[in-house]
Amino acid sequence: MFPEYRELITKLKTTDHHFTRLFDQHNTLDQKIKNMENHLESGTPDQIENLKKEKLQLKDQLYAILRKASA
Repeated sequence: MFPEYRELITKLKTTDHHFTRLFDQHNTLDQKIKNMENHLESGTPDQIENLKKEKLQLKDQLYAILRKASA
């Protein structure tokens, strides 16, 4: 995710607790979605779709923080 910001992500993960929390939530949701899609965890198509929307909102928030921090 956001390879162009790899160094900034590393820096923010050590200095910005809000960014770190969002980043971790995004990764947790990503894994949960993969588990549901691979039938390792139960989930309906609607539940998976809702989790994907939530993950996208987190990604948008992370991107906004990255853009602001890189300006």
